[in-house]
Amino acid sequence: MVSRVIPVEAFDLVIFGGTGDLARRKILPGLYRRFYDGQMPEDARIIGAARSEMDEAGFRQFVKEALKEFVSKRYDEEKVATFLEHLTYVSVDAMGTDGWKDLAKVMRKDVVRAFYFSVGPSLFGEIAERLHKYKIADDDSRIVVEKPFGNNLETARALNRTLAEHFHETQIYRIDHYLGKETVQNLMAVRFANMLFEPLWNAQYVDHIQITVAETVGVGGRGGYYDKSGAMRDMVQNHLMQLLCLTAMEPPSKFEPDAVRDEKLKVIRALQPVEPGDIVRGQYKSQKESYIDDVENPRSITESYIALKVEIANWRWNGTPFYLRTGKRMKERVSEIVVRFKEPPHSIFEEDTGQTANELTIRLQPNEGMDLTVTIKEPGPGGMRLIDVPLDMTFAEALGEEAADVPDAYERLIMDVIRGNQTLFMRGDEVEAAWAWTDPLIEAWESREERPHAYEPGSIGPEEALILMHRDGRRWRELRS
Repeated sequence: MVSRVIPVEAFDLVIFGGTGDLARRKILPGLYRRFYDGQMPEDARIIGAARSEMDEAGFRQFVKEALKEFVSKRYDEEKVATFLEHLTYVSVDAMGTDGWKDLAKVMRKDVVRAFYFSVGPSLFGEIAERLHKYKIADDDSRIVVEKPFGNNLETARALNRTLAEHFHETQIYRIDHYLGKETVQNLMAVRFANMLFEPLWNAQYVDHIQITVAETVGVGGRGGYYDKSGAMRDMVQNHLMQLLCLTAMEPPSKFEPDAVRDEKLKVIRALQPVEPGDIVRGQYKSQKESYIDDVENPRSITESYIALKVEIANWRWNGTPFYLRTGKRMKERVSEIVVRFKEPPHSIFEEDTGQTANELTIRLQPNEGMDLTVTIKEPGPGGMRLIDVPLDMTFAEALGEEAADVPDAYERLIMDVIRGNQTLFMRGDEVEAAWAWTDPLIEAWESREERPHAYEPGSIGPEEALILMHRDGRRWRELRS
């Protein structure tokens, strides 16, 4: 199977923070891969913009070294050389006046103008204001902003107001790379393009749903930032919230940006407040390694792990719990959604035959794909013994090697920006609604000054998270990559 590559129109893409870590690791390698596959037109241009005093040759060398490090089997000297010809660089002071007139001079007319804010949120307003002051952006320009989209509802609203002073909502692309993953989009295809699942996708047939994003790494060099945010702000409020919305939302009238985002917003607004007993917070800790050492704050009560039980107050999901968990320094690196269906209302088989309920697992990483466990008779004589077997659709096996080499989330999302497609980007009211639900939970435990439960690095999390499930007669799916 060969995937279709549809070229985009000519563009000028300015990357503010063009010499930063995100640009080096994700944005620039992703753009090269789109060029390698023939999706970037010949007259596309990528303009690095940062405070660093660097000329065009220096920037191209910087990008070449990044591609050597982060692009493996597609690295081709001839292709790289041609790609580098599309790059230029302008030294710009985001907080001052230096470089803005130079940037205005290199911008072309009659092409898509896109601006990637690969910088801290504190600079968003400054850059937005100068893009208009120096007439670099127009009414057709697009801006891409990275998370965090605020630190609470108040700051999210302030950030949205700042951006709205200079850009229409249709021009703002709030990027969450989880929405660019192939399997996340396939979740919508599985639900809404197959009669097999959608009639069963409700409280009548689904027992519960688990959403897990587990990481094996600790906070690393992000200790200062992470200790001010924690797992709730860093992961649940955005990544897990988006996965929850796509799993739970009603079918949109059309696969169009606002139709999809309207349904996601309805899910967020239907979320019930979470009781204190339905939240478990943890910090990894051992004699050799601990969260408080990594963030250099012995008094920290910030969580590196969180698990919570969530209820959605609507007709489709009333009574069906969603269990969310995410954590650092876990046993395996896994991101997945597990839909656990109810057992048959009446079993014709003996109790000891081994019959269990069906599970649909959507794997986001690693080994993107899906599998559905079904119950069959165990082969051989000896009576009726039932076993569970997976109907496995790992992309690499089901669709061939080319389909397994799917575009990175950033590649896909940047191309959507050029196309002007906002389907996989968050809208301002969606971000604010997520914070409106999240803020009271954070304020409650901060007011009680609760210390998170300790868990061993490399484990599945604190024991209290297991109890959260066990008291409901359920259990977490085993972490396995």
